[in-house]
Amino acid sequence: MASLDDIREEYEFLEADDRYRLLIDLGRELPAMPDALKTDATLVRGCSAKVWVYPAVAGDRLDFHADSNAAITKGIIALVLKSVQGKTPAEVLATDITAALAPFDLGNQLSSNRTQGIPNMIALIRETAARYA
Repeated sequence: MASLDDIREEYEFLEADDRYRLLIDLGRELPAMPDALKTDATLVRGCSAKVWVYPAVAGDRLDFHADSNAAITKGIIALVLKSVQGKTPAEVLATDITAALAPFDLGNQLSSNRTQGIPNMIALIRETAARYA
């Protein structure tokens, strides 16, 4: 899988329609999230689409399962997870996810409906990392 930096480099050279396709492709690359994990407890509040995020611990690393019922939103989730997946809780807490996503300029590239839930996704990930730290 490509790193967040590799994705950013490709993203910068694309036109708007191709950027949408890239996000959709990233969402398709996410491992399938079992339906049993898509509960009210894992639902991210404040998103226009349905978004589920479920943390799992693999040794001392966090591994997040995530899904959405909207293709572009699922791609945004994939970007968020690229910045934290497989890190220790302390590393996740030390990661500035918002800064990692800044080069993608999602606020200007996508409608506010598509991006309004990003802060809530980030908050959920950070809260999870804090619980395990």
